[in-house]
This record gives sequence, C-alpha cells and structure tokens, in this order.
Amino acid sequence: MNILLLGSGGREHALAWKLAQSPSCTKLYAAPGNPGIAEEAELVPLDATDHGAVIACGRANDIGLVVIGPEAPLVDGLSDSLRAAGVPVFGPSQAAAQLEGSKGFTKDLCERAGIPTAGYVRTASLGEATAALDRFAAPFVLKADGLAAGKGVVIAETRAEAEAALADMFGGAFGEAGAEVVIEEFMAGEEASFFALTDGTSIIPFGSAQDHKRVGDGDTGPNTGGMGAYSPAPILTDELQAQVMREIIEPTVRTMAAEGNPYSGVLYAGLMLTGDGPKLIEYNCRFGDPECQVLMSRLEGDLVEIMLACAEGRLSGVEAHFSPQAALTVVMAAKGYPGTPEKGGAIELGDSEAQGAKVFHAGTSLKDGQLVANGGRVLNVTALGRNVTDAQVAAYAAVDAISFPSGFCRRDIGWREVERERQN
Repeated sequence: MNILLLGSGGREHALAWKLAQSPSCTKLYAAPGNPGIAEEAELVPLDATDHGAVIACGRANDIGLVVIGPEAPLVDGLSDSLRAAGVPVFGPSQAAAQLEGSKGFTKDLCERAGIPTAGYVRTASLGEATAALDRFAAPFVLKADGLAAGKGVVIAETRAEAEAALADMFGGAFGEAGAEVVIEEFMAGEEASFFALTDGTSIIPFGSAQDHKRVGDGDTGPNTGGMGAYSPAPILTDELQAQVMREIIEPTVRTMAAEGNPYSGVLYAGLMLTGDGPKLIEYNCRFGDPECQVLMSRLEGDLVEIMLACAEGRLSGVEAHFSPQAALTVVMAAKGYPGTPEKGGAIELGDSEAQGAKVFHAGTSLKDGQLVANGGRVLNVTALGRNVTDAQVAAYAAVDAISFPSGFCRRDIGWREVERERQN
C-alpha cells in the first residue's frame, strides 16, 4: 500500500520512521517533510490547505491511506475532503476536531457528559473576561479558545498578571485563536498524557507519557510546545488508566457519536492527576509532539495496520503492544525559543545514533548540503532504556555527541520519574 503522510515536524518524522517499517507499506510519500523524513519517504510538494491538490496527489500515486500529522489541517476539514473523495484517512473530521480547535467546545462537552475537568467560564470580550476573574481565585488559568501552536495558555499568579494577559489575548497576541478566552479554575497535581485510538465506536488505549512544557530546567520559564518527554508515565498506573478510559475517554467518544460528530483517529488527553482523581485539562486531536516520538519508539507491531483499521471502522479486536522499556526524548531548540528562534545554525549529528539513540528532525533544512536549524524546536534526541533513568542517560549521551552551537536543551528531562526511581 502507498501511504501519504502530511506534516514536517518531529512528530511526523517519528510517524514516517514507524510507517516505513511496516510490511504493509509499499511506498511512503510525505509533504512537505524535512531532511530527516526524506530518509524514510519521498517528499512531494503539497500545501495541505489545498484540498484539491492533496486529493489529486492521492489519486496520482494510488494512495491507500493518508495520515494527517498536525492539527491545523484537521481543524480545516481536510479529512472530510479526503473521505468524500473515497480516500481512507487517519484523523478526525472537522466537526470532531473541535475537541482541539475550541477549548470552549470541549469544556461544554465535558459539562454535558459529566467528564471531570476544571470549572470554567467562556468569555468573548475583554470586559466580560475581566469581570469573570471575580469568580476565580489565583492563580488564574487563561486559555485562548482556538489553535495557538501550544502557546495559548497563561497561568497568571496575580490578578494584575491575569488582566494584562487577557488584554494581550483580546488584543491579538494569539490572532483569531484569542477571539474567545476560557478562564478555568487552577488544578493542583501532576500532569500526564494518555492516548487512545478510536474508530468512533471501538476504543483502544495507546500508551502514556509525560512531557515538559517549560523552557528551562526545573520547569522554569515560559511555556513551549514541549522540551522533552518520556513514556510510559508510571504515575499513570493501570488502575488510573482504566479510570481515565471509563470516566473521560469513553464518555467523550459516546457523546460525540450520539451528537452526530463521531470521532475517528487518535484522542490525546492531557490530564491533571488531582487529589480527587484524574481530570481532563484539554484534548488534542493528533499525536503529541514530542510525545509521539517516545510512543513510536516503544510501539511494537504494524502501525499501518492499526491506523488503517482505525480509518476503516474495524478497530474492534485490534490491540496495540508496547515495549516494556522506557523511552525518553530531549528537544534541542534554537536559541531564542520560544520567542524568536535563531535560524540557520549549523548542525553536525556526529555519531549521536551510534549507541542506539534515534534523532528525529523537527525543524531542520539543508543549505548547500549542510544541515541547519529552521525552526524553534530543531531535533528530538530519543533513546530507550530499562527505566527512565537509563533512557535519560542514553539520550543525553547522544545529545552530547551532536554539535549545534546555536542550540540548547534542558538537562533534566524525566526528572520527576528519575527522582522516584532513585527513591525506590
């Protein structure tokens, strides 16, 4: 089978790497891809916003499955256009992708379905939002309603900070994504990520992870798209995962189907493990980045067959199996990230993969044959180990083998679990 993968980041490199391993994959195409993805797939020039061009590419290359990596094309309805053209696609419909495309949509669904989450208010103007702060205690959680590339959340420690952040949001700091703002109560606890696959009826668990959003060591500095991750997340025990499936994932899938918006694809639940049990922070309608990199590193079996079963509505009876090993990925970012990253910095990978690590390209390009930085998050250096501690050691050994003078990384990815393992 010929497969078309859409996207250009580290998540898509990890997917390309795993898809290409499948005996079901005859040929893998990717658009627009990156230099790392080019090692696994034939790159084709496509604009995912041009639905007609994507469909034409599918027909010209006898594509049997389209895998949509990022969220924007899903929220834009590309999967609907492909399905209407008879092309199997892994990814939810535009209506179902509202679970990520609108924070308010998801909060309202949680309220209807009785899904545990933080209390909230939806606001559509600066005045309304400022007045709504009276209903909450500090710290204040402020979320741009729409897609903001993982950067539309502000946790304000004081009322003054909250009012300033609201002014920024409604002033256009996040573009159209900030036309509405959701204000939530602050939830205390530890965050974890849980993944499930569904064809709209059947649901299977698809692993857990923990990521690190803050740019600096010790979880300091501004939020980013993610500076590293590890999988599995042992804090999300088997019992807690069963509770998440029962109280969060299954009611979501049932409600979406009952309301005429059946969900097909990966459902990524960001969770807060509170004293009252797991609560939903937010949903994503695609794999996490960089969580996908650690999930794909641990996944055993044929990803193509799993995705195709999901796309064709025959997920019942399918199981996903993961290695008992831990995987950890370290994001190497360009200086200036998450603000204005320094592009063009030369990268030499050296023998970084010599010890079994895998370097996924997230924001790279080739300039006169030289690998250079072309984004904020540039590389995802990923390794397996007996536990998180071992995976961390292996990943940082690979990081240290890379020459990237204009880059930086956190040196403490996995620190919570490493500390727990040390105590045990």
